[in-house]
Amino acid sequence: MLELPFVPVSEASIFPGSVFSVHVSRQEFTPSVDEAIAGGGRIILGFEYEQNRKGELDVDSVGVMAHITHCVRTAAGERHLRVHVLNRVEVVEVISSDPSVWVTAEPRDDPTEFELTEDDERLIAEFKENLSLFASYESSAEEHVAIAGEVYHPGVLADLAASAMSLSEEEAMAILRQLDPRERLNQVHVLLQNFLDKEALRDRIAKRVDKALEREEYEQLLREQLQQIRSELGEANDWENDISDLKESLRKLKMPKAVRDEAEKQIRRLQQLHPDTSEAALARTYLDWIIDLPWSKRTRDKLDLADARAVLDEDHFGLEKTKERILDFLSVRKLNKSLRGPVLLLVGPPGVGKTSLGKSIARALGRKFVRASLGGLRDEAELRGHRKTYVGAMPGRIIQGLKNAKSKNPVMMLDEIDKVGSDFRGDPASVLLEILDPEQNSAFQDHYLNLPFDLSEVMFIATANVTDTIPPALLDRMEVIELSGYAMEEKLEIAKRYLVPRAMQENGLKEYKIELSQEAIGEMISGYTRESGVRELGRVVSKLFRKIARLVAEEQEAPRSVSRANVAKLLGPAVYVEDEKISGNVIGVATGLAWTADGGETLVVEAAVTPGKGNLALTGQLGEVMRESAHAALTYILANAAELGVEADFLRNSNVHVHVPHGAIPKDGPSAGVTIATALLSLLTDRPVSSNVAMTGEITLRGRVMEIGGLKEKALAAKRAGIPVVVIPHANKREIEKFPKFLTDAVTFVAVRDLQEVFQVALLERTQRKRGKRKTRTVRI
Repeated sequence: MLELPFVPVSEASIFPGSVFSVHVSRQEFTPSVDEAIAGGGRIILGFEYEQNRKGELDVDSVGVMAHITHCVRTAAGERHLRVHVLNRVEVVEVISSDPSVWVTAEPRDDPTEFELTEDDERLIAEFKENLSLFASYESSAEEHVAIAGEVYHPGVLADLAASAMSLSEEEAMAILRQLDPRERLNQVHVLLQNFLDKEALRDRIAKRVDKALEREEYEQLLREQLQQIRSELGEANDWENDISDLKESLRKLKMPKAVRDEAEKQIRRLQQLHPDTSEAALARTYLDWIIDLPWSKRTRDKLDLADARAVLDEDHFGLEKTKERILDFLSVRKLNKSLRGPVLLLVGPPGVGKTSLGKSIARALGRKFVRASLGGLRDEAELRGHRKTYVGAMPGRIIQGLKNAKSKNPVMMLDEIDKVGSDFRGDPASVLLEILDPEQNSAFQDHYLNLPFDLSEVMFIATANVTDTIPPALLDRMEVIELSGYAMEEKLEIAKRYLVPRAMQENGLKEYKIELSQEAIGEMISGYTRESGVRELGRVVSKLFRKIARLVAEEQEAPRSVSRANVAKLLGPAVYVEDEKISGNVIGVATGLAWTADGGETLVVEAAVTPGKGNLALTGQLGEVMRESAHAALTYILANAAELGVEADFLRNSNVHVHVPHGAIPKDGPSAGVTIATALLSLLTDRPVSSNVAMTGEITLRGRVMEIGGLKEKALAAKRAGIPVVVIPHANKREIEKFPKFLTDAVTFVAVRDLQEVFQVALLERTQRKRGKRKTRTVRI
């Protein structure tokens, strides 16, 4: 039994007879090294486990005894050892761990005398032969081969060969634990034979490759010689040069094997065709498309979140939800490099910056930007391409966009996806199902190429004004991000930051430094535009600067500062009149809120009663859904007449007429239900409707007020009209938290669950009217 200092090692290939280096950097084991050197140099090397629950050192039972031949001490207190492994030992227990680690170990030496059988002699001979072959692959093993020629002990021979091989930790530990010399030699022999088999297979593959390369070089040499002969004879032509250029371009490209095989096949076919034939022209065009596509080219994403945020803020004001989604994608992309590109759908009215936002996203990501307009698209071949058999065939817009981008991971914007149609030529929306599905688009096949192309790295961004016309299956493949219209305050900021400087630059007035007051910009917004976005505002600002530029060009006096009063002089009278709230509290007239493609608007609903036989007349070019809302409102009032204070038989000799002004404009939707009900009840109970209240909400026959859409645009319309209170469905209350502060400060939102709550807010006390025979009531807005 031995008692010696102990040092753990990480290298498992510590076989008896070998010499190797040990780096001791842990301070708790450097005293063990020092005591071993002081005691003659013998030390136990082994393997350490994690400390057990008691915090004690836990070591493996297998180890070796070694002799320290050289030691270097560093200034940091580390030890660099050179050791010679003597024999195997079995570590019995740790007897000391402070200040140095000592263990007791039992030597496990191989027997010095070993009787060899005929099988042993044959195995040793074959083993030495394989070891010699091994040395032809690993030059560092030549010294081991020379020593092995004089070794006939199976255990020593196995350890010698194992120390020359690159073994895994599991393989090395298995050999180190094996105490039977004969079994140990068999284990190493199997590992050695496996190595030689793998190398032989590599040699055979390499020879085949070399043979193929030699054949290719030989054919290339013959072609070059043939070209030189034709050149000497004056027969050389550009056609052969073009084919040579195609081959050279193809050779330099990285592309899938199936694509390369098809391209090489087309080149061989092209060589057999006369250059003046139409088939040659088609084949040449097809090859040009294959070579020009970015099969392996991609740009590296910028993953600096702060820089991306700065780019998005620099290009666009507001749009916080969209910016947050892009930053979320970048964050995940930073952690997961294999993330597939998302499919985003930006939905919003015209002019809010959907298309320009796509460009900013590409700039923030450091990717190329490609735009494909889908408005009015009805032929699916526009997306998937035409078959090569057609005259003038070419790839679809997706492949064309990738070629123009010269990158396989661009940001591709599919503009106006809600305006895609279908006819006898097919349904483009069905093609978009494959293009926008991450599970399918990794092998998108264009009809012209007839080869799979990976679209999974493309970041698709679609834009739309509405989602109603998008097929549900297609809509399900996209993440919808809604871009609502801009408020007056937001338009002012956008005009000052972007529109005014750009218009001055475009009209050559940058050096004149003309200043626009905030009141002037506000006048242009309210008097000359009526939109959710800022596209028309940009045209109005540009028109104003063109007028100033003309004055400058004609050497007339041009204003250096534009005030609100100057706007009308330069642009003429205002085009639009702002929505105004109803003057005074009127019976039978209620203010509703409507959503349009240009944003929100106030909607006045008038009600009147005339002599008749109980008919309901609806005018103002109302749609079917809005007409149904009017019937539902009247039915609710009739069903609850006693509770609401309405004469139960008022319809017996009367007709009810509901009118919504601006009859030339079609109107539809369920959200006018509460407004119609309020106007009717006001009329029938002689209670005025507060002019300070606007309302929106769908109703049921039981009087429940249901959720509606477009609340922000409607609230902005109320703010523009100066209406301080807006009644909304309780289900929409959660949206208020996302509204800007200037909107929530200006408008008080009252969330209601049923019509009774609406009437409490909107209807004032009954007026003192003489209750007699009901006469026709005329209402003016």
